[in-house]
Amino acid sequence: MALLADYAITPDVFDMTSYDHPATCDSELRRLKEILLSEGLVRDLRSGERLRAFAGDYRAWHRRGRELLKKLASQNRLVPFEMTRGESPADDQGWSREVLGTHRVVPYTGGVITTGSVKAAFENEPLVARIDRLENADWWKARSPSVRLARSLDEYREHLEIVLRCANSLMFIDPHLDLAIPRYRNVVELVKAAGGRAPVPAIEIHRVCYDGSGPSRRFPMHNDQEYFERSFRNALEESVRAAGLSVVAFIWDDFHDRYLILNLIGISLPNGFDTTTDPRSVTRWTRLGRNDRDDVQREFDPASRRHELRHRFVIE
Repeated sequence: MALLADYAITPDVFDMTSYDHPATCDSELRRLKEILLSEGLVRDLRSGERLRAFAGDYRAWHRRGRELLKKLASQNRLVPFEMTRGESPADDQGWSREVLGTHRVVPYTGGVITTGSVKAAFENEPLVARIDRLENADWWKARSPSVRLARSLDEYREHLEIVLRCANSLMFIDPHLDLAIPRYRNVVELVKAAGGRAPVPAIEIHRVCYDGSGPSRRFPMHNDQEYFERSFRNALEESVRAAGLSVVAFIWDDFHDRYLILNLIGISLPNGFDTTTDPRSVTRWTRLGRNDRDDVQREFDPASRRHELRHRFVIE
């Protein structure tokens, strides 16, 4: 399963009368909040129609449910989705049918969260699970803080599809990222995959100011300040322009670890973004906790001065 998954939540989940006791609603929403704000997205169905319904008081909406929706919105974790059925859903079962319709357009990497009364109407649909029995759903049990994958563009695309489609900001951090080298050229395809939408995401690339390591380390910028800038422009400029994107590149004095940092998730990548044709070569990506993700983001902010910035340029 992807390190970041998208879900749908039917309205009854936020309605206290859908539970035996309001305290049960509170505890279930509290548990759900921690998962969604760390590793989840929620589909905002019918171009925001469902979200607007929570502004009214025609149902016993739980305070924690409204707070969760505000948090999801402020963190850009609500993903707008066009309507799939002509008529507006009249009840919770209707919203479930709308939810399942979006799955036929773009399959969920997670599933549909509902309560017992709605699940009873979709008893044989494995994509739908009760909030109090999520542990019984295969897609919920498949959640993991790490994934094992081949070091190939196809696997990178598969595991990053949802973040490249939904993230508002992306930081590619790899000390040896060099788009002139064949094993790194597929990074261009990952950058392109983040384009073609509005608003366009903010994209950054971070690498060090030297090539090689140990005795073979060399510092080409000593004699040519634009050495890396020229290489990046040659590899990226045409694709970035075609995708309507802008990329900010940072060249630092030194760092070691490799990450993909997004507004939605942080991922540690031991081998960075390089690929290989060797089918036996695999790697493991690990999802960072929110505090660690934020710390890495601060680390690569020039204002932090945790590294010395040697050069910065924009490709657009």
